[in-house]
Amino acid sequence: VQLQASGGGLVQAGGSLRLSCAASGRTFSSYCMGWFRQAPGKEREFVAAISWSGGRTYYTDSMKGRFTISRDNAKNTVYLQMNSLKPEDTAVYYCAAAEDGTSYHAYNYDYWGQGTQVTVSS
Repeated sequence: VQLQASGGGLVQAGGSLRLSCAASGRTFSSYCMGWFRQAPGKEREFVAAISWSGGRTYYTDSMKGRFTISRDNAKNTVYLQMNSLKPEDTAVYYCAAAEDGTSYHAYNYDYWGQGTQVTVSS
């Protein structure tokens, strides 16, 4: 599967962005999907994940209540709605697909998008 992330940009603190990740290739609905982010000089970290049906979602504690992951299997797209953004949310955000179930760990994901930059100004 090929993944294409979009929707990043520059936003002021307290603002919102909606990231999208469009998938092509093999059956999108058979994959669990995740979002990760990587800030300069830091390791890639888990943001959120969603089961293949969309019935289960998972978040890093610091993002619960601010970020919402969702998917539309008819459109082969997964989304990340980010509200109340903070400067520390600045990072490159990556979407990823896993064949074997949702996971908090990057090494369990089989396919990755190219990343989209999110910059939050104070």
